[in-house]
Amino acid sequence: MSLARYVGIRVAQAIPTLVGAMLVMFILVRILPGDPARLIAGPEALEQDVQRIREQLGLNKPLYLQFVDYMSSILRGDFGTSIKYRTPVIDEIMARLPYTITLALAAEAIAVAIALPLGIYSAIKPRSKASYIASVLSLVGASTPIFWIGLIFIYVFAVSLRILPSSGADTPKHIILPAVTLALLLMGNLTRITRAAVMEALGSNHILTAVSKGLGSRVILARHVLRNAMIPIITIMGIQVGALLGGAVITETVFAWPGIGSLLIDSLFYRDYPLAQGIILFIVFVFIVINIITDV
Repeated sequence: MSLARYVGIRVAQAIPTLVGAMLVMFILVRILPGDPARLIAGPEALEQDVQRIREQLGLNKPLYLQFVDYMSSILRGDFGTSIKYRTPVIDEIMARLPYTITLALAAEAIAVAIALPLGIYSAIKPRSKASYIASVLSLVGASTPIFWIGLIFIYVFAVSLRILPSSGADTPKHIILPAVTLALLLMGNLTRITRAAVMEALGSNHILTAVSKGLGSRVILARHVLRNAMIPIITIMGIQVGALLGGAVITETVFAWPGIGSLLIDSLFYRDYPLAQGIILFIVFVFIVINIITDV
């Protein structure tokens, strides 16, 4: 099968997923308690004023007609206008996207720099201290809530030691705590996948053949083991980056990082339907694209 045909099939398979996600998030956003028209009008507004705002926003229509209107606007490339900010949704997303990209790349870089060497070494030396550290790191990364890690970091480094800021994005120092917090979440899974992939590669027949030919351990590791082990590692890295680009919602909220994740929480609190729908749609789209790229 050619690459173009494979990509075409994957894109076609992704369309129902994207439409289904749009329908689910459209319904979920609207069943949240609260009325955006009432929030816009204010607590002391007359009922006729609130009703007029509902008509302007199209909220007086049946739910299925609202969804049809939304799908039609998406197909035209119109993601709507934010109720809170009164600006196009796509502009708000693009304004926050650089912050999320920066945080995602920083967190992934930290995770890769630690998890890959640790996973490789623990696979080569399965009963070493590195192997036990890798096991503990995988367990901690999988079982510890990310917000709890973030709060501990804020208390230790921002409140007690006062060496790092706890929130904001004004200087390079602001990215350290959220990036390390996210990296800890990523490192557990990445270390486990790396260790498993390298151990599987070490047990393959062509590695045994290379050993029997008298090749050096470094040559075998570089030319044969890592080359075969990198496929699942790159896949999990792509999935992680895709998830982070979609917005590290909890981490961005804990550290008041002005990315897409914190914007999503803000839009949900304000019942900003167009903005929340646009962000969720963007997250799903990015995740699908990254999955297709890593599979290719």
